[in-house]
Amino acid sequence: MTKRILLVEDDPNLGLLLQDYLQLKGKFDVVLAVDGDEGLRAFNKQDFDLCILDVMMPKKDGFTLGKEIRKINQDIPIIFATAKAMMEDKASAYDLGGDDYITKPFRIEELLLRINALLKRVAVKDSADQVPDQTHFSIGDYEFDYTTQMILFKGTQQKLSTKEAELLRLLCLKKNTVLTREEALLSIWHDDNYFNGRSMDVFLSKLRKYLKQDPNVEILNVHGKGYKLLVN
Repeated sequence: MTKRILLVEDDPNLGLLLQDYLQLKGKFDVVLAVDGDEGLRAFNKQDFDLCILDVMMPKKDGFTLGKEIRKINQDIPIIFATAKAMMEDKASAYDLGGDDYITKPFRIEELLLRINALLKRVAVKDSADQVPDQTHFSIGDYEFDYTTQMILFKGTQQKLSTKEAELLRLLCLKKNTVLTREEALLSIWHDDNYFNGRSMDVFLSKLRKYLKQDPNVEILNVHGKGYKLLVN
C-alpha cells in the first residue's frame, strides 16, 4: 500500500522538488501544503503515514503545527526541517514529539533514507504490538521465563539482562523460523545501525553460551537474513 506523506514547506520551488522526488523515487503519495494553516487543514482531511514540517513558515510555524498534530495523533512520525542548526531548536523538535530533525540545506537522498527508517520503525512497532503476550517458553530441556528474565535448566538458573531476555523472546516467538536482523534491531534497539548490530552480536554469543548444554538447541546465523532458534 502506498504511504501518504504530508509535506509542509513554504518555499514553492523546494516543496515541488521534494514532492516530485519522493513520489518518483520513494513511490509515496505526497500532499504539499505551503504554510502551517494549510498543513493543519490537510491533516484533518486525510490520513497520513508521516509528516515533514518546515519550521520557519508564515501564519503558523512548524513547531506549532507539530504540537497541534500531536494532539490529534500521538503516533504519526514527524520530521522537522529547518535552516537553523541551533541545539535548542533540535531540543524543541524532540520535546514537541518530533521523531527526526534535518537541517537545511540537505540532500534529498538523506531525507528519503530518514523517511524509510521511520516508516520501518513504525512497521516493526505495529508488528510487535500484535505479538502474543506469551512470557513462558520451553526450549528443549530449558525453560525460559521472560517476566523474571530467567533460564532454568535441570535445577540451575541463569539470570538474563533485559536485552538478552528481549532477544531470546523474539527468537522463541520465531522458533524454527527466521528472525530477521533488521526486525530484531528495530524492535529492541529502535535503530538498525552498525553499532547496535555489533552489540546484538555480543548478546547472541551470550545466549548461545547459556543454551549450549542441550545439543538439540542451537541459534543459527542465516546468511543475509538473520537468525534462527533451532530446536530439534
